[in-house]
Amino acid sequence: MIVPVKHLSRSRSRKRRSQKGLKSLPQLQKCDHCGSLKLPHRICGDCGFYRGRFYEEVIKKKEKSKKKK
Repeated sequence: MIVPVKHLSRSRSRKRRSQKGLKSLPQLQKCDHCGSLKLPHRICGDCGFYRGRFYEEVIKKKEKSKKKK
């Protein structure tokens, strides 16, 4: 069995363990339409704009494709 050479203090081991739970903040981008910050590849929460269309247009297109099936 392997025996540690030196005893690790609680603070040292807890500092190391706490770093595993940290996550980086999401990278925000400006909306092309209104300029507010939003997550990439998501619909803008302020104006509903996504990839050159508004949210209502995107939803209508998805509903039409579901009805055809």
